[in-house]
Amino acid sequence: MDTVNVADALDSTLVLLTVEEAARRLRIGRTTCYALIRSGELESVPVGRLRRVPADAPAAYVARLRTAYRAA
Repeated sequence: MDTVNVADALDSTLVLLTVEEAARRLRIGRTTCYALIRSGELESVPVGRLRRVPADAPAAYVARLRTAYRAA
């Protein structure tokens, strides 16, 4: 991965992330990230023919996981 992509992935001013960037933030694979999107567990929005993940969606997903873990 080149340094431009790393900088973009860590840029806190981004509003929308690619699926790959969201997967990197969650430390999961791209296929797993797409599965979470398909199941509705990870929020995403269509932008034309593209699929993007709101920048706050990975953190919201983790918060839901933590809440479910604590309740179990």
